[in-house]
Amino acid sequence: MKVIKPRTLAARRLRAGDTVEVRSIQEIEATLDDRGCVDGLPFMPEMAPYCGTVHRVFKRIDKIIDIVEYTGLRRMSGTVTLEGIRCDGRAHGGCQAGCQMLWREEWLRRYSGERAQGAGIAERAPGNPVLTRESGTETPTEEVYRCQATELFRASSFLPRWDPRQYLSPLWSGNVTLVEFLRGTSIELFNTVQRFRGGCEYPHWVGSQLEKTPTLSLGLRPGDWVRVRSKDEILQTLDRRNRNRGLWFDREMVRYCGGRFRVLRRVERLIKESSGRFIRLKNSCVILEGVTARGEFYRFNPQNDYILWREIWLERLEGGAAEGAPQGCVQRILDV
Repeated sequence: MKVIKPRTLAARRLRAGDTVEVRSIQEIEATLDDRGCVDGLPFMPEMAPYCGTVHRVFKRIDKIIDIVEYTGLRRMSGTVTLEGIRCDGRAHGGCQAGCQMLWREEWLRRYSGERAQGAGIAERAPGNPVLTRESGTETPTEEVYRCQATELFRASSFLPRWDPRQYLSPLWSGNVTLVEFLRGTSIELFNTVQRFRGGCEYPHWVGSQLEKTPTLSLGLRPGDWVRVRSKDEILQTLDRRNRNRGLWFDREMVRYCGGRFRVLRRVERLIKESSGRFIRLKNSCVILEGVTARGEFYRFNPQNDYILWREIWLERLEGGAAEGAPQGCVQRILDV
């Protein structure tokens, strides 16, 4: 199959804040290979309704964290995220992760103020097996899905830790401000020195020695207000691997401790990125409005994933106002 790559984007790569229009479904289909991908990244059915619509670039995706093969950060190119556009999981078994969808530059055009002829919101594409489900992997009791999250390893390449461009690129692309850049690089430098010296890293905590972690159900529902418990309170619920019932409490979550937020939704089913298998969580968790991973401790990883919270890490409030929630930690889910 011959893949056509549009050349209408200007030579300058897209940056955060640029305005773009999503190409028509016909134009996008012409860029896809036999697996429905461009350079390993699939175009998903959930993306089709946005064809012909105009959006601002949220962040340029210059790197991702590999949660398929667990090799660490990997390089990506020619890819961006758009403001407010997340996967609703409709073509992937109702997955509730809410990943921010990744857009190849080939699927976008710079917005000039005029819509392309015939542009409009496309009909939602049906669940095309080529795009959503791995052929030959179904069993009578299990389905294996394929989405952007499961294909991140194929869609990325090796990224040497010593490559200085990965630190400068987020600043150049507008992903982070100068203040965020200086803070992040200072923390990275400090922690690198501390690891070499065998000292305490930032933020510091002493791990728990629990073998079996406690659980608590608050019966939270969308719209409920909660306060994130203090770091010390949460540490008492973790095992020696900093997990509660298999869910990792990450150091990027510490910034939210003490904050007040509203519950966006409960999460009970997800696609496991490393296998593509659909899993139902043994212990449900919740997502909080605006609470996403900034990537400050992961060399400014721009994926902006939602953070999953155990209810035992939260306290129900009768009311309150959400404190500022920074944008932008990836949690590995084990036995959840």
